[in-house]
Amino acid sequence: MSVISVRDLIKTYEVGEVKVHALRGVTLSIEQGEFVAATGPSGSGKSTLMHILGCLDHPTSGQYFLDGRDVARLSRNELAEVRNRKIGFVFQGFNLLSRTSALDNVELPLLYTEKSLKTAERHKRAMEALKAVGLSERAHHHPNQLSGGQQQRVAIARALINQPSLILADEPTGNLDSRTSVEVMGIFQRLNMEHGITVLLITHEHDIAEYATRIVSFKDGRIRDDVQVTNRRDADTELASMPAIA
Repeated sequence: MSVISVRDLIKTYEVGEVKVHALRGVTLSIEQGEFVAATGPSGSGKSTLMHILGCLDHPTSGQYFLDGRDVARLSRNELAEVRNRKIGFVFQGFNLLSRTSALDNVELPLLYTEKSLKTAERHKRAMEALKAVGLSERAHHHPNQLSGGQQQRVAIARALINQPSLILADEPTGNLDSRTSVEVMGIFQRLNMEHGITVLLITHEHDIAEYATRIVSFKDGRIRDDVQVTNRRDADTELASMPAIA
């Protein structure tokens, strides 16, 4: 069964008297354990699709099934449950609380989904998530004490805290330099290959898309191409060949 299945998805916005057709009949399926990159220029519809798949927006028409469930039939509480437990979100801007430590930023979702957990157990789970992204030694640092790549690692750890089966990442390397981008893509590859987490990555950079196993290209609100990656880039191999930073 597909994790994600959308059929004839249409999304139209009204800006004043102008109608903007963001999605024009998109049909797409993503299987459990896939690493899919959605790519295309600005305005192609890829980010609109991600917001719908993340239950942050709803389509004008068409159907969206998540793990076989018709999302349109879910109540507001059920949608909140899906967002909090099933899906992990990673954004370009990190979205960290500036006056809060990395540890506290990571455990924040638990305050909404696991209210009965004791503080020690929340800390333990947050530390495990930070360890998974190689940042446990920075647990008590604030965002302004971390590099951009480290902040993105904290954001990924926060996305992992509720052990989601699906990660939606919207331009996660957009604010990062080349080496740090490769490091972040390495984390996504390991989460996908070692933990079986399904990953949907939104990017306008084709070289970043090549870390995925499948690339879906968008243009003018439609899928232009959908191909398997035959020569996937391997982040760990690339990092090993890069010169060390002085």
